[in-house]
Amino acid sequence: MDETKELVKKITEGIQEKKGKNIVIADLTDIDDTICKFFVICQGNSPSQVLAITDSIKEYIRKETGHKVFAMDGVRNAQWVAMDYSDIIVHIFLPEVRDFYDLEHLWADAKLTYIPDID
Repeated sequence: MDETKELVKKITEGIQEKKGKNIVIADLTDIDDTICKFFVICQGNSPSQVLAITDSIKEYIRKETGHKVFAMDGVRNAQWVAMDYSDIIVHIFLPEVRDFYDLEHLWADAKLTYIPDID
């Protein structure tokens, strides 16, 4: 579990490298029948920033931990990119798409941690 938490921390750092905003970590470990242990949710202001955040996470995680992303979806339209790190799924949204899907409230039972933006 500590390795998973460390990976969440590194993913957060990768997001912050490219000024990703409104980072929320949803801890799903106490919820039965979930597809993973953590969601890391953030947003970029444009499709190009969403892709820059995606690339930053991918490279930073590979460099820092040796982990590779198992699967990615959404890079073609870059409105919502999902990155699968097995126990962690990273969601990178455009703000309006994030508001629409509202994952934080969908998983209301999860323990949510809000990471302050770095300016």
